[in-house]
Amino acid sequence: MVELLLFLGGLFSGVVNVLAGGGSFLTLPILGLYGLSPTVANGTNRIGILLQNISATWRFLVKKELDLKNALLITLPTIMGAILGTSIVLSLPEKLVKLSVGIIFIIMSYFVLFTPKVWEEGRRKKSNRIFSFVIFFLIGIYGGYIQAGVGFFLIYALTLLEGYDVRKANAMKIFLTLIFTVFSLTLFSLKNKVEFVPGLILGAGSFVGGYVGSYLNTRVNKKVIRYVVAGMMIFSAMNYIFS
Repeated sequence: MVELLLFLGGLFSGVVNVLAGGGSFLTLPILGLYGLSPTVANGTNRIGILLQNISATWRFLVKKELDLKNALLITLPTIMGAILGTSIVLSLPEKLVKLSVGIIFIIMSYFVLFTPKVWEEGRRKKSNRIFSFVIFFLIGIYGGYIQAGVGFFLIYALTLLEGYDVRKANAMKIFLTLIFTVFSLTLFSLKNKVEFVPGLILGAGSFVGGYVGSYLNTRVNKKVIRYVVAGMMIFSAMNYIFS
């Protein structure tokens, strides 16, 4: 029964993660039901993230939705941050991290809802490259630390700093997450913080969900995606603050 729940949870989270983000807020509790500790669940969850992003990235490449040249420039600071974040995942108080991220999500959701032109049309002028390097490095730290919700930060940075509309930002977000997850999952595995049986069951559902989500990304109205992002942000914020 739990195995079926893992597969279905992976399927749903794969769709949600590709369209917006926050799917890990569903899969992490399911992994807990399987009997995994929070740290092992955090590491095991990366298997599903990896597989869903492989399938989604492949479809984005086929459909030419991914700006691969610029993606490679953003990848380096994100990887560096993810390695650092994974390395210190046990060194910070969990309650403090949850509360602070929850507050950030609430603030960000306001801008997502009430600055629609930035999200739906992108920006003509890109930000300073050094500033972008720092921001993506910090996002990488968060992604390496907990993973859940990192897509929100990536989409926000990609729209405001890199000038993408929300649809192209989604494709870029998936690629960046795929790359840094390889490094983060490797570190968790080396520390024996990954259970591969539940991870692969979850990953099978996530792989299918990632493909479905990438299919919907090119067909769903940008406004719908923006509302999905905002809704998942608010839901995730409540989960962080009150859990």
